[in-house]
This record gives sequence, structure tokens and C-alpha cells, in this order.
Amino acid sequence: MENFTPISALIGGSLIGLAATLLLLLNGRIAGISGIVGGALKRPTGDTAWRWWFTAGLLITGVAALALSPVQPRTDFPLSMVAIAGFIVGVGTRLGSGCTSGHGVCGMARLSSRSIVATITFLITGMLTVALVTSHIEGF
Repeated sequence: MENFTPISALIGGSLIGLAATLLLLLNGRIAGISGIVGGALKRPTGDTAWRWWFTAGLLITGVAALALSPVQPRTDFPLSMVAIAGFIVGVGTRLGSGCTSGHGVCGMARLSSRSIVATITFLITGMLTVALVTSHIEGF
């Protein structure tokens, strides 16, 4: 947490909330990223253009933030580990009927009980994972 700044977290969270709100107000869609990307990868039905634009915006913004940020992320992870982690996240979003952005940002804002339970599960699992990984690393 040495690179954490409350200002950047506030700005990032506000932008996520603004994007989710605008998508719901202007397009009538919920900003669950797994659902947006999943819908973009299905056969074209006339409902895919906005999904591709939204996904492109996420990717372009991520690349721009990486290029402009003085903090460089870790890059020493083995590609196989990244692929396995991505696969596990994908399975989890299917099992949980959505991802953290869909449940945590959009579902909880709509007071969805399913999303509240899912978000609590995400948080507890994340905390347990950090505790387990941290204790494993400190053991070496």
C-alpha cells in the first residue's frame, strides 16, 4: 500500500460511479463488465456496438493511465500464472452471475440483495486470500 493515495482513489471511484450512472441513465444498461464483454463476444444482434465502445474505452483509459502514471506496476508475474488467474476470475463471474463492478457498484446501488451478498463474499474472499498469501510469503 506504499503507492496508495486517497485523492487518486477518490477520483478513480468517482469516475467509475459517473460512468456507471451515465450508462444506466443514457443507455438503460448496467455497467457490469463481464456482461458487457460477454455480450460483445456473442453473435451481432444490433446490441454490440456500445459494448465494443465501452470495452475500448476501458482499455484505452488503462493504457493512458499506465503511460502517464509515475508508478509502474509489477511485471514479473509468469504469464502462466496470469492466464490461470484470469481463467479463475472468468469462472467466478459466471458462477456469481456477474463481476465485482456489476455487483459492487451497480447492484448495491440498486439495493439488490443478491449483489449485496455477492459483494460481501468478494470482500471476505479477498481478505482471506491476502492473509493467506501474506502469511505464505512471510514464511520464506
